[in-house]
Formats: sequence, C-alpha cells, structure tokens
Amino acid sequence: MADNGLRTELISLAIRLAAGGFFTYLSVKWMIKAMDPNRAAIDAARKKADELLRRLGIDHHVELTEHEMRIATLFAPPEDCIEPEQIGGHDELWTEIDDRVILPLALMARSKMNGDRLSSLVAPPPGVLLYGPPGCGKTLMARAIAKSANARFLNLDLSILTDKWYGESQKLTAALFSVAVKFQPTIIFIDEIDSFLRNRSTTDHESTAIMKAQFMTLWDGFASGTNEIMVLGATNRRSDVDEAILRRMPAQFKVPMPSCRSRAQILEKILIDEHVATNIDYLDIASHADHFAGSDLREACRMAALIRVRKDLKSARGSKLKAVQPIQEADLREAVLKMKQDVSTRSQRSNIVSEFTRYVEENYDHFVNDANNTSTSPSQSDDGCEVPNAVDATPSKTSDDLEVTIPELD
Repeated sequence: MADNGLRTELISLAIRLAAGGFFTYLSVKWMIKAMDPNRAAIDAARKKADELLRRLGIDHHVELTEHEMRIATLFAPPEDCIEPEQIGGHDELWTEIDDRVILPLALMARSKMNGDRLSSLVAPPPGVLLYGPPGCGKTLMARAIAKSANARFLNLDLSILTDKWYGESQKLTAALFSVAVKFQPTIIFIDEIDSFLRNRSTTDHESTAIMKAQFMTLWDGFASGTNEIMVLGATNRRSDVDEAILRRMPAQFKVPMPSCRSRAQILEKILIDEHVATNIDYLDIASHADHFAGSDLREACRMAALIRVRKDLKSARGSKLKAVQPIQEADLREAVLKMKQDVSTRSQRSNIVSEFTRYVEENYDHFVNDANNTSTSPSQSDDGCEVPNAVDATPSKTSDDLEVTIPELD
C-alpha cells in the first residue's frame, strides 16, 4: 500500500516537472523572440518573400534561413523586367551585350540541362559593368538582360546589408550568394555600385572593409564553375569603383548619351502606346533635343501631355472637357524648348568636371614630380626664426602644353 502511494507521488512529481519544464521552454522561447530586435523585420520579410516566390513560380517551401528570407524579398517581380525591344537608341550596344553576356548564359543553361561540360572560353563573365552618364538607360538594360537570359533579377538594396548589429552584415552578405545559388539562374544587380564597392582606403570602417572583402571572396567562389550567377553593376563614375571589383567585371559596356537618331527612337518607344498625332516628325524633334538623356526625353513627353491638356482645358472655356486631343508635334517642341536651358546648363557643368578630371589624370605625374623636386630649404623670417619655404607645385609644362577648354555657362 505504501509502495503504491510512493509510486503515485513519483508519477505526479514527474508530470509536474515535465509540465513545468515545457512551460519554461515556451516562456524562454517567447522571451527570446520578443527581445529579438529584428523579429518584426524577419516576419515581414517572410510574408513578402513567400508572395514574391509564388509570383516567380518558385517553390516557397524551400528552406531559407532568416537572413536568406530578408534577401529573397529583393527579387524583382517578373513584370518589372522588360523586353530589349522596349529600349530605344542602343541597338549596336545591345548587339554586343547579346554576344558577350546573353549568349554565354544561354549556353550555360543548355549545357546544364544536357549534362555537358561547357568550355571556360564561352562561359558567361562573372561580372558585367554598365557605366555612363545618368539617365541613359543602364537600369533598363540590366532588367532587359535578365529578361533575355531567363534569369531572376535580384535588385540589391545596399541598406539591407548595413545592419547596426555587429556580424549581421557579414551574415546577410553570405545569404546574398546562397540565395542566388538556390534560385539560379540569378543576376545580382547593384545600382550605383561605386557607392558600395568604391576604392578602398585606410579610412574605411572595419565592418565595411570586412564586408567588402567577404563580398569579393564569395563572388569568386559562387560566380564560377557551373553556378549560373552573375553580378551586374551600374555606375555614373567608373573611376570610383575599386580596381579589384573592375577586375571581376571583365565585360564592361559604356552606355553613352543618345545620338539624334537614337533620341528619335527613344521618343517613339515612349509614345508608342500614347494618344499622339500620326504626323509627328520625331527626328526633327530629336534634332532640337541635343544633350537630352533618355530620362530627359521621358520628362519632355510628360510635359507635352500636360501642355496638350492645358490647351484643351483653355479651349473648353469652363465647359466640361469631353476628350483630350492627341499630343501634337507643337506640344513636344514646346516641352523640349522649356527643358533645353536646364539640360544645356547641366551638360556644360558635366563637361567642365569631365575636362578637369581628364586634365588632372593626364598631368598627375608632373604635379608629383615637380612637388618632390622643389627646394624646401628654410628661410629667415622678420624675427629671425627659420620658416620653411612654400612648396611651388607649378607643373613644369607650359600653359600651352596643358591647355584645357572650358565651356562658358550662359
């Protein structure tokens, strides 16, 4: 009888201990979850990632870590990528991109499907750089490359890699490439790459330097072999990008300002689905839009549409406007003339900076040599103290040799 009572008491104690331990486990788990500063961001990222993966046709049951889930939210929806035919004014450039980038990606995909070995000579480049003036369509080209190559487009938001908690940036950088591998073929697009992977210096913060080094190491490891991963960067200032990064981007393409004929093509592409007159001479409009980038032409078209609406409202004289008339050539011409002064001034300032930069780069050695060869022996001041002479850093070349043409601003 006593044994039965002891056994019952032990069983009861074991049940109470198990229940207490389980309750303690749940409490500690809830407390850790509540104290996690990134919990809200992780939960939001998980919901967004599930939706994006569903739209991309990817099995959303793929196992992803918390850091990979945050990176997965950066995949662009399929409708954000465009066809190459939607971009105007860069036919020759696109032909070169097609040969050097898109064709190798297609060969890589076919070799993996057939189980064949692809020669390294025709393998896609690990990195591609698009550089040139702002507003010329570098981002549009990046999206078109992803569309043509049937690759997923991961638009890297640099702010997501700069976490305030120590070590998180390194984990997110590693997650960037691991996600790209899981969902390959993947194009990792870095807009304004010069702000992230600019020339390294001793003044860089420790965490930033570590993150850059890790990024390059992972890049070398993942963007090679049979992995269908490519890093695609865009910048307005190619000279600011670190040399080690440029070495990893052997395929570099300059996206120039559009020519007159290219501007006419861009205008046609922008207005192809708009309500416009059928007798517009786009080439004539483009001839008056010198120094206009693609973004400037889009803004000019927007202004022309508003000019047409304003004219129609004025002609209605307070009565209800039944329908807006199609955009006329005169509306486009008026919009271009309104923008021309601002665009020309901006172009002149850009030319001044470009000429000055070229002048400094071409004559840098002369500045350094003359500064090193200048005598710096001390001289006597009025009170008898020795003071060093000012260094004369005037270049040894004459002014005629170092002539720089600076355009005048209006």
